[in-house]
Amino acid sequence: MIDLERAKKEFISYTSNYDSNNIHISRKIDHTFRVMELSKKIAENLNLNKEDIELASLIGLLHDLARFEQRRIYGTFSDSKSVDHGDLAVTILEKNEYIRKYIEDNQFDDIIKIAIKNHNKFKIQDGLDERTLLHSKIVRDADKLDIMYEGVHMFYNTAEEVNQIENYPIAQEYYEQFLQRKQILRKKEPTVLDGMICMISFIFDLNFDYSKRVILKENYINDIINRFNFKNENTKKQIEEIRNIANEYLK
Repeated sequence: MIDLERAKKEFISYTSNYDSNNIHISRKIDHTFRVMELSKKIAENLNLNKEDIELASLIGLLHDLARFEQRRIYGTFSDSKSVDHGDLAVTILEKNEYIRKYIEDNQFDDIIKIAIKNHNKFKIQDGLDERTLLHSKIVRDADKLDIMYEGVHMFYNTAEEVNQIENYPIAQEYYEQFLQRKQILRKKEPTVLDGMICMISFIFDLNFDYSKRVILKENYINDIINRFNFKNENTKKQIEEIRNIANEYLK
């Protein structure tokens, strides 16, 4: 049995070492608990047993454990400018057997650490056993769902961000990848608009129908796009094509 209440208390204790009044830290704490809940819901929708539902929830709780140290040391959440936060989370859990604070039984350690390591990679590593692969897919979907929630409710709200989104062109290579129904592989630091298109392309890496239904039900794609008044006619056309492809794909 996995004691999720104990695990949540340890997470709260761990994050108390960081300034929860800082908007970036508080956002990651809130994100963590939403991903934990989404992981649980995905596992329940898959009709998994109680143990795997609890395991999925725990992985959701721990998936961004490294974000707080990343922000403290590097002042950013950008992995490309600092460190891979999936890898760092595993390092934190391994140091002095810190993982035991969250779960006494060590039989799930490999699944937990591999799923966390893979949650933020462009693709899941090859060669995983069925159960580890399943939990890697669950936390990846949960994380992407909540990033899109944040895209609606928290991102792109400064005047400079809105200006870049409404006035900049979409990078042709990113646009072409989207047309191919592929999650966009970032080869360079994207503009704000390109970053938004990359986020929408997360839909092409979703693993479960439940995840697609959530995005449709919550109207994430339309809500994100409708916030902006795109000035360039070509960009307007491309955005509408992206919207139509996304909504059709999700159906």
